[in-house]
Amino acid sequence: MTTLGGKVALISGAARGIGAETARQMANAGAAVVIGDILEDVARGTAAEICAAGGAAEAVRLDVASEGDWTAAIATATRSFGKLDILVNNAGIFTGRDIEEATLDDWHRLVAVNMTGVFLGTKLAAPALRETGEKSPHGSAIVNLASVAGLVGSVGDPLYSMTKGGVTMFTKSAALSFAKKGYRIRVNSVHPGVIDTDMGNVAIARRMRVGGSNDQADFAKQLHPLGRMGHADDVAATILFLASDEARFMTGSALVVDGGFTAQ
Repeated sequence: MTTLGGKVALISGAARGIGAETARQMANAGAAVVIGDILEDVARGTAAEICAAGGAAEAVRLDVASEGDWTAAIATATRSFGKLDILVNNAGIFTGRDIEEATLDDWHRLVAVNMTGVFLGTKLAAPALRETGEKSPHGSAIVNLASVAGLVGSVGDPLYSMTKGGVTMFTKSAALSFAKKGYRIRVNSVHPGVIDTDMGNVAIARRMRVGGSNDQADFAKQLHPLGRMGHADDVAATILFLASDEARFMTGSALVVDGGFTAQ
């Protein structure tokens, strides 16, 4: 069983969906979690749920495109729990706009959340992660949420695919950069397929429109050889593994959690 006993994690976009499930699984595995999200009330509810179940959690406002919000969230982690071992750059958005439909504002919004957020989180958390990594047997960890759309083309939202491709390569580059500097910070990415969350349902609805289908269950089976959409806990389990010491010899890796979608 994967354990995170004694570790402290900061998760962006953790009020609901994959982020919230990751926070729950990490808390169950023994970590203290800081739940960052712009949905402050929902984030507080998720934190309260974890605490009521016997875990340690605190919610903070986190607009991932804001340097000030990141600085405050990291300070909350180190002040409340004494250190920072794990950063999960989970926050992301999907617009479902074709190249010719998308506006420049759509693009700027995608970049702000999907790319700027990952850059700022990585940059600003690095000092705290480096300090913890020096004292830990197997270092500290960053897990970035990319997508299968960052590995293969997407007819549903080419601009989303472009941002997630950026996260994919940034992950590898950051992993190499930190390793070359001697920082004991591992950086890996997770690439979900279509997941049964609010954002995932928007994505599959877009794919259905493009594919001319009106049966979501049947369409999900067609997309995924395993015959279903993914669930948040499928992805959270992979994040948990990469954040743990069990993944101590992994950095710059891209783990795909897609029910066989990209194997076709």
